[in-house]
Amino acid sequence: MYKKIAPLLSLALLLGCKTVSTGTAACNNPVQVSIDLLQVVDDKVKVRVDPGPFTEDEVHFFLPKVVPGTYSENDFGQFVSELVALDYQGNPLEIEQKDLNTWRIPNARNLDLLEYVVNDTFDTETEYEDPVFSPAGTNILDGENFLLNLHGFVGYFQSFKEVPYELNIASPASLEATTSLPRMATEREGKGTHRFLARRYFELIDNPIMFAKPNSVTFSLADIDVTLSVYSPNATYSAKDLQPKMEAMMKAQKEFLGTLSGTKTYTILLYLSQFDNPDATGYGALEHHTSTVVVLPEMLPRPALEEAMVDVVSHEFFHTLTPLSVHSREIQFFDFNEPKMSMHLWMYEGTTEYFANLFQVQEGLITESDFYDRMAKKISNSKAYEDRMSFTEMSKNVLSSPYKENYLNVYEKGALINMCLDILLREKSKGEKGVLWLMGELAAKYNENTPFEDADLIAEITAMTYPEVGQFFSRHVQGNEPIPYGDYLKRTGLKVETSEAPASFFFMGQIPYIDADPADLDTIFVQKGMELNSFFRDLGAMGGDVILKINDTLITLDSIRVIIGESFSWDAEKDIRMTVLRDGNTIELSGKAGMPTYTERRITEIEGVGEEALSLRKSWLNP
Repeated sequence: MYKKIAPLLSLALLLGCKTVSTGTAACNNPVQVSIDLLQVVDDKVKVRVDPGPFTEDEVHFFLPKVVPGTYSENDFGQFVSELVALDYQGNPLEIEQKDLNTWRIPNARNLDLLEYVVNDTFDTETEYEDPVFSPAGTNILDGENFLLNLHGFVGYFQSFKEVPYELNIASPASLEATTSLPRMATEREGKGTHRFLARRYFELIDNPIMFAKPNSVTFSLADIDVTLSVYSPNATYSAKDLQPKMEAMMKAQKEFLGTLSGTKTYTILLYLSQFDNPDATGYGALEHHTSTVVVLPEMLPRPALEEAMVDVVSHEFFHTLTPLSVHSREIQFFDFNEPKMSMHLWMYEGTTEYFANLFQVQEGLITESDFYDRMAKKISNSKAYEDRMSFTEMSKNVLSSPYKENYLNVYEKGALINMCLDILLREKSKGEKGVLWLMGELAAKYNENTPFEDADLIAEITAMTYPEVGQFFSRHVQGNEPIPYGDYLKRTGLKVETSEAPASFFFMGQIPYIDADPADLDTIFVQKGMELNSFFRDLGAMGGDVILKINDTLITLDSIRVIIGESFSWDAEKDIRMTVLRDGNTIELSGKAGMPTYTERRITEIEGVGEEALSLRKSWLNP
């Protein structure tokens, strides 16, 4: 896809200037960006941005506050320092930093270029209470590894987001550059010199680059070329080690998607982190149109690493369908510093996560029982979040409280929304149509360059399908009515069973039953809307209770951390007294610590079901 477009871009560069909507005369000559990876000083590198001439008296330069796929504010400007603006004689110009991510340049007509230095995020993760998620972060390890999520290095001028960007990188000759970003080959280019061309700013930051010692493989999935590049600091793993499992998994994905996979190239950048050095600790992956960055610990045994890679890469690869192809205007014209979020996380993340599990049972990589266990776990996990929160409202407001605390439910309830929608569609269509069919219909109408209107999508889906689908969305996705999972599963001859399983006192897995008020971190409260464990239930605690005291200890952020640590050694007969503030009233709760449990769910087959239910199940799991 990119190879076909690049020659057209080269031709466009010869066609002069055009006037963009802001009134700035922006040349089609690309914004020139240079990154020097040869001169690393204090773990920082220098960046130069040459935008060409301005006709405005004043311009603003930005580093992104938010980038697509993260759904959180990361303020990448905080990693930039020593920013200077220079005129055409090399003299400094006046510049004013307005906030963490914005610089004002009042004498823009005289601006020639900007220079600044960038620090990486991996080494600073422990310094921040809410660090940048590692797969969205950056790494500068002189002579060894450079992970360039380019939103952490390259900024933009508001009026120049839609013009081409030329990226020039000088790097150690011993390191290999892996990326999906189109290259500009020239006679002057030698080893360690790299030139790339992007059609616009979004495409530049949508294509991460990893520099590492050669450790990559390329394999084909019919019409898709996949490159896997691995940085393993202790040479524990090679790309060839991981290729068989990844290739088998992605071939199954390609078979599942059929003609819906819309990319010709895909790049997997795997960064394996260490524990004995300041390094990345946020494990997972970040989506891009034609690539993904994956961060996992190098110490994982091979079976565990392969399982994790299947889990995260399968999810990210399905993002090539949504939101990277099927998406709203909010995604197409993403505002990196004042973002307007889409209401459709149920699709962007929920459909993607659902497909990442469904394809495995349909393509024979896991059993039906395995699939049931995964969906049952998602039902249990979803109860850790506010089950009566509108999913579309949460999505549109995901950057602020209380919605951002519920974001991770997109991987739990978001997938379950799609499971129930899939069952409903197949039931109404006599097994002919499901969510994959629906996404195919949307992909035929919309694409990478044609977004849908955010407010119209659910009405469009209803018109394409059945009134009952519109009712489902109205009640359970737009509305706040919890989904009766058992009712939908029963139609396929399945049921949801519950039992009590061991839990810790203050956490369900990694999800805490308590939280701190962002406005006052010493105010600790019981999570509202969360299904509580037996410890809190037996004490009589309720969601929203502010915990004032446990036994004789006044509760602050520091003291609750101590109590949580002590709780791992509590005896079941230990007396617990908890003082809480509820609706303005102080209430004393008491009881034994007990052996805490939480409600675990299993999906099992109903005996003696009819042929209609079995046929529906077959069309769902084995079409």
